[in-house]
Amino acid sequence: MSSGKVVAMEKAGGREIKSYNFYVDFEPIVALVKDTVIPKMYKVRQKFDVPVLKNPVEKLNQELRNKEEVMKKLKGKRVCIAVGSRGIANIADFVAETVKVVKDYGGEPFIIPAMGSHGGATNEGQKQVLEELGITEETVKAPIVSHLDVELVGKTRENVPVYASCDALNADAVIIINRIKPHTSFSGDIESGIIKMIVIGLGKQKGAEVCHKMGFYRFSERLQEMARVILTKVPVVLGIGLIENAYDETAEVKALTTDEFFVEEPKLLNLAKSLMPKILVNNLDVLIVDEIGKDISGDGMDPNVTGRFASDYGKGDLIVDRIVVLRLTERTEGNANGIGVADVTTLKVLESTDFTKGYINSITAAIPRTVRLPMVMPNDEMAIKAAIKTANNFDYVGEDTRIVRIKNTLNVEQIYISQALLSEVRANSSLEIVDGPIDFAFDEEGNILTGWK
Repeated sequence: MSSGKVVAMEKAGGREIKSYNFYVDFEPIVALVKDTVIPKMYKVRQKFDVPVLKNPVEKLNQELRNKEEVMKKLKGKRVCIAVGSRGIANIADFVAETVKVVKDYGGEPFIIPAMGSHGGATNEGQKQVLEELGITEETVKAPIVSHLDVELVGKTRENVPVYASCDALNADAVIIINRIKPHTSFSGDIESGIIKMIVIGLGKQKGAEVCHKMGFYRFSERLQEMARVILTKVPVVLGIGLIENAYDETAEVKALTTDEFFVEEPKLLNLAKSLMPKILVNNLDVLIVDEIGKDISGDGMDPNVTGRFASDYGKGDLIVDRIVVLRLTERTEGNANGIGVADVTTLKVLESTDFTKGYINSITAAIPRTVRLPMVMPNDEMAIKAAIKTANNFDYVGEDTRIVRIKNTLNVEQIYISQALLSEVRANSSLEIVDGPIDFAFDEEGNILTGWK
């Protein structure tokens, strides 16, 4: 097998940049793993009993109108609606409905990206992220204002500087829209949600960098303290908290006033945690993840699902020895943030990685571990075999290795399990075998053909 070669982009933004080469001779590496056996596999359906809103946009309308005392004060006011970069179910519809209701009460809404350093930490990049989520001036019927300018609005008791978006500061009122969910790097009574968006989203790249520079020790408490500083300066009037179930569907929508943020958001976080998707078998030798990306999770693959965190201050239930990542999603546009927690990946992941985007994320978040390179194998088949070969068990061939394969951490209704997990699956009423036993099929180049339909 000939040597592999990866060359970085030669142009970026119209300017010439240096190109760098990555060389590896895969032939002796493949010789070590090619005889490893990928065991018989079974397709399994995981059944989650979860709530779902039949008409989530209508529920948002009701929630906003239930806050009539706040909404009436928006008449004639410039209302900033802050929207993040996450792939949230129905997000474009939620933003459009918020715009509509604000207009109904006589407000003049405009949209700003509230996403820290995402979108390459540029004005246009962040606007483009919104466009990829279906949020454009045409679809939501409001102007989109994208600037990274911030002002220092105060300091915490630890003397940490707190920054806020100039666009939000100059508005008459601000409404935050975000999903409330477990964070990928820390635990606490406040994690991802309205309060975090106030600090890191409205803080833009500068605010996000300062916040993450402190590390994730006491992060939840620090977020709350920084948010209280911002709320004394930025005219935030409402937060819209969105909760999703294990099928990536909207399960709950709540509009909160500022005096409700610190009391109600922890309750909504507990609800979100109870509805998170999970892999319902445990103690795995190998977890195969078909794709990772920023559209899937801020960490590429949600560690609350994989059990593998980039931070020492996060903890999951799943125990996994080796994680294999086969490719990046198209929508992540080369951002491989999160690849660093995998053990094995493929040459096509390396070839499609835009290191600039991942490094900007990693530096801003102060977590270099997220962009470290795992072992790179020439194709899917060899990557899976390398993970099986290096798993710490007494299965020297591979036939008895405990393997789960998922499409990504957002879609775990269907999974593949190896024959070693068969008795545990049959004993679990929440798991249903739908196909198998089967052998994973690969094309001549070693790309996996066995799909999900």
